[in-house]
Amino acid sequence: MSTVSRRGLLSLAGAGGVGAAAGLAAGILGRDAAAGPAEVPADTVPFHGERQSGITTPAQDRLHMAAFDVITEDRAELIALLKDWTEAAAALTAGREAGATGAVGGPYDAPPEDTGEAMGLAAGRLTLTFGFGASLFEKGGSARFGLEGRRPAALIDLPHFPGDQLQEQRTGGDLVVQACSDDPQVAVHAVRNLARIVFGKAQVRWSQLGFGRTASTSRAQQTPRNLFGFKDGTSNVKSEDTGLLNDHVWVPAGAPAPEAWMDGGSYLVARRIRMHIEIWDRTSLREQEGLIGRTKSEGAPLSGGTEFSAPDFDAPGRAGEPLIATSSHVRLAHPSHNNGVHMLRRGYNYTDGSDGLGHLDAGLFFIAFVKDPRTHYVPMQLAMARKDTLAVEYLEHTGSGLFAVPPGVQQGGFVGERLFAT
Repeated sequence: MSTVSRRGLLSLAGAGGVGAAAGLAAGILGRDAAAGPAEVPADTVPFHGERQSGITTPAQDRLHMAAFDVITEDRAELIALLKDWTEAAAALTAGREAGATGAVGGPYDAPPEDTGEAMGLAAGRLTLTFGFGASLFEKGGSARFGLEGRRPAALIDLPHFPGDQLQEQRTGGDLVVQACSDDPQVAVHAVRNLARIVFGKAQVRWSQLGFGRTASTSRAQQTPRNLFGFKDGTSNVKSEDTGLLNDHVWVPAGAPAPEAWMDGGSYLVARRIRMHIEIWDRTSLREQEGLIGRTKSEGAPLSGGTEFSAPDFDAPGRAGEPLIATSSHVRLAHPSHNNGVHMLRRGYNYTDGSDGLGHLDAGLFFIAFVKDPRTHYVPMQLAMARKDTLAVEYLEHTGSGLFAVPPGVQQGGFVGERLFAT
């Protein structure tokens, strides 16, 4: 079945009038309802489904993540916000414009419903993933939006980890949107339009652009490199690892009724990690590999083998010391030293100019999805913050967020619908 793009629909509007385009659109919608789902273009990722896209989806090249503070205290307005976001997300991820009239199809003397910078661009496998922060449920000791008792126990306030230098303007948020695409302008366009849609109800608290993924979420993808020049995410959970996903990423069914809205969802941990690039660049290759525990060229563990060989943490090195140092990153992050815990990482490199002192403000925007941050993130981060020489001497955490990511949206529903069910 052929499809009509957002460009094609607007072209018809120009040739035959808005009414003609609207009539065609109605015909298309009616035909699709009768004939079944429309053909999905090759460069799009379906928005609706059992799980939210942007988690196990093969990681795209670019990121724009934004956290929002909800400035209304009206429950009905919050629900309307989420419905508007859902409608817009379904359109944007399908390669269409936001709003019924898009960027140029509305009244000439009114602001357009779409900002327009993505006209002529493909969707680039755009995904939009939504989550809720703890402050959406309560703030200042008071419950919000009638959500008393609905905050999941796993949606904790992350502890202050040793070495944290968190900046308030880069931390927290009531809502989060993760936009990933192979085209950076498409990702920015999506977040910009979502922010425009909720004007007067919510405002951006912080946002982060990312380039160059630092993890693979499919076995079809090669392992990328971070700004230290090392392969990153070799042992990451992949979309093909169904058992690991069920054990470590997806929230299992069976939670108490007030938390059952999260069944099948996940938890998103976001950490803005600045790398001390200039110090690293003056560090010898021997020391760099020792700090990581892998070779820089192939990403193989220092105990030998290839990139995907299991590290031998008992292999002896010089003077009876382990070949892979006890303070190395790979040892402290490995599941065998974290009670078997895995996580699905979707991080990105970032560069935000300089700090005004001649140093790059650059590093890793860490993103991970886990089924419970209390067991699958906090213990590992505490150990690494205390023992990992790489983390202690070369990394600085400047931003942080934890968000409950509900399960997917069904046709006719909206993001987080089960949270607001009575």
